[in-house]
Amino acid sequence: MSLKEKVDKEKLPKHVAVIMDGNGRWAKQQGKIRIFGHEHGVLSVREITEGCAELGIQYLTLYAFSTENWNRPRIEVNALMGLLVKTIRKETETLMKNNIRLATIGDRNQLPKNCIKELDEAIEATKDNHRMTLVLALSYSSKWDIVNAVRTIAAKVREKELLVEEIDEELISKTLTTGNFPHPELVIRTSGERRISNFLLWEIAYSEFYFTDVLWPDFRKKHLYEALLDYQGRERRFGKTGEQLLAKNDA
Repeated sequence: MSLKEKVDKEKLPKHVAVIMDGNGRWAKQQGKIRIFGHEHGVLSVREITEGCAELGIQYLTLYAFSTENWNRPRIEVNALMGLLVKTIRKETETLMKNNIRLATIGDRNQLPKNCIKELDEAIEATKDNHRMTLVLALSYSSKWDIVNAVRTIAAKVREKELLVEEIDEELISKTLTTGNFPHPELVIRTSGERRISNFLLWEIAYSEFYFTDVLWPDFRKKHLYEALLDYQGRERRFGKTGEQLLAKNDA
C-alpha cells in the first residue's frame, strides 16, 4: 500500500498551513545563490498544492513572504518579487484547470504595484473555483494582523458602532485578514527549524505541528503524506482528557 493510500480521507484536516523554509540553505548546498533555491521552491509549491487538492483538503496556506523578509538584501527581495509576478502569471492557468481559488493575507500595500496587479487578476480569475482555496501569506506578520484588527475594532468602539462588551474571540477572528478561512488543524514547517516565525499566532492555538528536516525545494507529495499520517495518529483533545473524548465518541 502506498503512502497516499494509507492516508484516511475521512480524517483529513480541513486546513493545512505550511512554513516553507530552507530555500537559501538548499541553494547553498548546490553552490548557487539564494534565488536559485526560491526558484526551485516553486516546484514544491505546485507539488504540494496538487497533492492537497487531490486528497480533498479544502484550504492550504503557504507562508510565502513575511514582513521581516523586507529586511533581506535588496537584490534578493527584488528577485523574489520578480519571481512572484512570473509565478502567478504562469500558474493561474494551472489553478483554473484544477478548480483552485487563490486568496492572500498580509499587508498588500507594501507589495510592488505589478505584484498587486498580477494577484488581483489571478484572484478575480479564480474566484468561482471551489475545489480548494490556496492562501498566500505575502508581506504577512501575525503581530501586524492582530494590531490591525485591534485598531479596526477600537475605531468601531470610538464611532459607537460597537460596545466594548461585544468584543469577543469570534469578533477578533473575523476581523483578522484570515477571517474568511477556518483555523488550520495542521502546521508543517520544513528545514528542521522549530519556530513559529510570527505566523498565524492567533489561529494556531490548537493546531498540530509537524516539523521535518527536509528543505522546502525537496519537499514532495510523499512528505506531505507522511505529515498527514503523523497528524492522523494523534489524539486532538482541545483541553479535554482522553477519557472525555472517548466517552463522547461512544455516546
